[in-house]
Amino acid sequence: MLFSHKTQKRMLPFLFMLPGLIFFFVFQLFPLLKGLQISFYDWQLLPGRVSEFIGFDNYLRAFQDQVFWRAFKNTLVYTLITVPGQMILGMLAALLLTSLPKGSGIFRAIYYIPVITSWLIVSLVIRYLFQSPQGLVNYFLVDVFHIVDEPIAWLRQAKTAFVPILILGVWKGIGWNMVIYIAALLGIPSELMEAAAIDGANGWQKFWHITVPLISPTLVFTLVMLLIGGFNVFISVYLITGGGPMQQTEVMLSYAYHQAFDFLDFGYGAALSYIMAVLIVFLSVLQLKFLRKPQEI
Repeated sequence: MLFSHKTQKRMLPFLFMLPGLIFFFVFQLFPLLKGLQISFYDWQLLPGRVSEFIGFDNYLRAFQDQVFWRAFKNTLVYTLITVPGQMILGMLAALLLTSLPKGSGIFRAIYYIPVITSWLIVSLVIRYLFQSPQGLVNYFLVDVFHIVDEPIAWLRQAKTAFVPILILGVWKGIGWNMVIYIAALLGIPSELMEAAAIDGANGWQKFWHITVPLISPTLVFTLVMLLIGGFNVFISVYLITGGGPMQQTEVMLSYAYHQAFDFLDFGYGAALSYIMAVLIVFLSVLQLKFLRKPQEI
């Protein structure tokens, strides 16, 4: 017998962990480290071509790239609009459903359907709805409600192409926020609300002075998660506009993808992805530092 019974018992948990560790190292850690290496090279895929080490040139190139700054601005706009939109509408839905005497379970399921629906499916549906001139949105705007005289070229104009992406980003995240906020709201002692009502507090005062402080850890959690999700927007942009027209709706991930897989500039694409990763980590740390309240012992 190679190992004693006691040693075998100690090794058993590690044997159960081994498949997960192998998966983590092979499919997550190794690609991350390989991507970091590629970002410092003029990476070549063709056989016989030598990948030249160029240091931080790819990173310096990004800060001189006008399209990169446009993609960064679009990513920031997407985050600044969709994150508050999801949080506010999710909170309104949670407050509404927790106040219903019965039947709230059905509405929770309805609100949560967009969350579990594939990004691929809903992105293609949104693209169909906003097509011009045959799209359903233009049909209602022109033929039903007569709001505009001519169909709007939603996906062909820079000033309107980002609108469907923003609408999809907000709509798809309402249910996720609602479920989390409902769980937080149900944890608030009803005695506090009853005492506030006796003291003459109205609905807004109870919400602002009791509900918000008590669920602030949940609000910080959703803010951080939505911020990360906002900066990682890709599928909707790629499928609805493809970054067009004329790269006006590019976001950081779609621009990095196009550089890597359309132009085969893998070094620059990897550098763009790591710039975004550093930015997300930095903003997340700042949020946790300044918004999280210290725990009282």
